[in-house]
Amino acid sequence: MGQQPRRTGLSGPALIRLLARLTDIEATPPGQSPTDRLGSWLAWTDAIALSAALDGNPPAVPTSARGEDGEETRACADVRAYLEKSIEGVFTPRRRASPTGRGVQVEEPTDFSIYRQRYLTLQQTMENAIGSLRVRLRTMLAASAADMTRLAVLDAVMERVLGAREHNLLAGVPGLLETRYRDLRQQEQTALAEAEAAQRPAPVRAGAWLDAFRRDMRAVMHAELALRLQPVEGLLSAFRA
Repeated sequence: MGQQPRRTGLSGPALIRLLARLTDIEATPPGQSPTDRLGSWLAWTDAIALSAALDGNPPAVPTSARGEDGEETRACADVRAYLEKSIEGVFTPRRRASPTGRGVQVEEPTDFSIYRQRYLTLQQTMENAIGSLRVRLRTMLAASAADMTRLAVLDAVMERVLGAREHNLLAGVPGLLETRYRDLRQQEQTALAEAEAAQRPAPVRAGAWLDAFRRDMRAVMHAELALRLQPVEGLLSAFRA
């Protein structure tokens, strides 16, 4: 139960490939090249800002902003660890006192609205933490070498230009997860009903669909984190170079 046909021939970020597989949505490669697609996303004011970042004189940054050796690597590792822990926290069972006064009861939500809100909260946490990290890395990068200042300025412009589009596209992920949630629940209900009608043993444990959904949701969260961290990894590569 819960297995979907595996897509073949689809390239791109792991998040896109995972969502296409889980929701059984046809995801076709774009007809435009990445350069052409990027050009269609930019307004003329964005093009001016990018041109200024590439051709203008970058501002001077005091070398004191460079930070200690290896600080950029530690900062990235700390943010990654914090966000991975936040993902696992989404699935930590909520506990409340038992009405009988004996022990606690573990609450496993079955309403998708709860999972939607948790996912949206996690997205905001990722956006804030990674945004702050990028600013910090850009400052240290610009102070490390004169030729790195231009790269730091360019990253700042790209974050501003593409930030809103990224936010809007990723905001649609919970809706795709809801499709997976409903499909898994319906598949289990159908399998159990058919087994009961045929007087056969149940093919699955009742409620197993929710365990499967939580595994899928965790995988999607980690894939989205990896996608959001790509600009950070690019800046980190510039330090290493």
